[in-house]
Amino acid sequence: MQRHSPRRSKALLLISLAIGFLIPLAGVAQTPALPGLGMNQAKKILSDLDDLGNFPGKDYSALFTIVSEKPGEKQSVTQVRVFRRDSKKQFTILIMLPEVNKGQGYLREEDNVWFYDPTGRKFSHSSIKENIQNSEAKNADFTSSSLSKDYDIQKISEASIGKFPVWVLDLRAKNNEVPYDRMVLYVRKDRIMILKQEDYSVNGRLMRTTLFPKYVEVEGKLLPSQILIVDEINRGEKSQITMAEQTVEKLPDKVFTKAFLEQVNR
Repeated sequence: MQRHSPRRSKALLLISLAIGFLIPLAGVAQTPALPGLGMNQAKKILSDLDDLGNFPGKDYSALFTIVSEKPGEKQSVTQVRVFRRDSKKQFTILIMLPEVNKGQGYLREEDNVWFYDPTGRKFSHSSIKENIQNSEAKNADFTSSSLSKDYDIQKISEASIGKFPVWVLDLRAKNNEVPYDRMVLYVRKDRIMILKQEDYSVNGRLMRTTLFPKYVEVEGKLLPSQILIVDEINRGEKSQITMAEQTVEKLPDKVFTKAFLEQVNR
C-alpha cells in the first residue's frame, strides 16, 4: 500500500471527513408521519437522501473550516475550498490553510483520485479503495452519495435523538467499494433528515460517530452547516466542520482539470 507523508495524510483525513459526510447524507424534505416503517418506505428514504445530497446538472462549491482536537495537543485548523460536479462525478479541492499545506490540491476524474503537491509540481495517483494511512478514512469518502445503490437495509427500528423520534436504519454494504461494511443512520420521522450516523468495520467495531446539529438552505435543500465527527477508536479525538459560501453557480470546465490546480498554485 502506498504510504503518504504525515502532511498529506492529515490533510486527506480532514478533507475526506468533510466531503464523505457533509454532502452525501445531507438534506431535508417533508414526509408524513408513519405509524410503522415498511421495507419499501425505508428504501425510499435512502433514495431521497441520495437525491437531497446531490446536485445533478449543477455545480456545487463551498468553503469548509475544520477544527480538530487531540488529547495533549493544540487545536489544528484546516480550511479547504471544494468544487463538485455530480453529473460527472468530479471534484476539485484546494487547501487554503494551514500555511504548510497551502497550495496542495485534489482532483477526481471518474474513478481516479489525484493529489497535487506544488512543491514538487507533480501529481500522484491512488486507488479509490485505498486506506488513508493511519485513519479509518478511505478515498471513497470523496464520492457523491449512492446509499440506495451501495447498501441493503438489514433492520429497521425506532429511537429518539434528543426530543426527536427517529427511524434507525441498519445498513450493510452490497460491495467492497464503500468505506464501511455497516452503517447505521438515525433519520427524523417527520422529515428526511439525518441527525446521527455510525460507521462500523467488517468485524463490527464502531469506527466513528457523526452528528449533524445545524443546517443551512441551499437551492431549496437543507445541508449541514455544522458537523461533529468523533473518532471512536482514538478516544478524545474529534473534528468540528463548519461550512460557508455555499453555492450552486455554474463553474468553468477548467476547474475540474489538472491544469487548474497547477495554475492556481503559480
